[in-house]
Amino acid sequence: MNIEGLDYNTQREQLILPEYGREIQNMVDYAVSLPTKQERQQCAETIIGIMDRMYPQNRGNADHQQKLWDHLALMSKFKLDIDYPYDVSQAATISRKPEAMGYPMKDIPVRHYGYLLHEVFEKLKTMEPGPERDELVRITANQMKRDLYQWSHGSVVDEKVADDLARYTDGAIQLDLDHFEFEKMSERDFVVEKRKKKK
Repeated sequence: MNIEGLDYNTQREQLILPEYGREIQNMVDYAVSLPTKQERQQCAETIIGIMDRMYPQNRGNADHQQKLWDHLALMSKFKLDIDYPYDVSQAATISRKPEAMGYPMKDIPVRHYGYLLHEVFEKLKTMEPGPERDELVRITANQMKRDLYQWSHGSVVDEKVADDLARYTDGAIQLDLDHFEFEKMSERDFVVEKRKKKK
């Protein structure tokens, strides 16, 4: 929709520092256009005063004034020819975006078990039978059941855990469901956990 006399922010030039708003940006643009250095200096100091009043909570910070003058330099695209009371040569580093951090992408066969459980599956493949392996199997099977419980909204079959454990350990671990006891789990436990996370 195009109505004469109305313009939208999406149609305007993008603000360099949006936190100060378009009016401050317009003032900075006006200051740049002034013919004499004295007028520009006076106008710049007035703008700094207004910017300072916009964020009074920052006045206690040691570098507050430095930041205001840096921001002024940025908004003017360093075209404002005045005598800055601070060195604004490093102001450009404020607006520079940090490089994107690389996210470690791991190949996980079944995402609901997560990468750590798949590392445990690999460990179980090579472990010698004994009490240590039995304890790790117990912990792993119960964690698998918890994960399945959360992902399937409460419908978990013990046979599924046993089948998955055998599959992902290449048959090295075979749960005997007649003798293996899972920890008791109920949907209520998971509702409590979700509430805790929300807090």
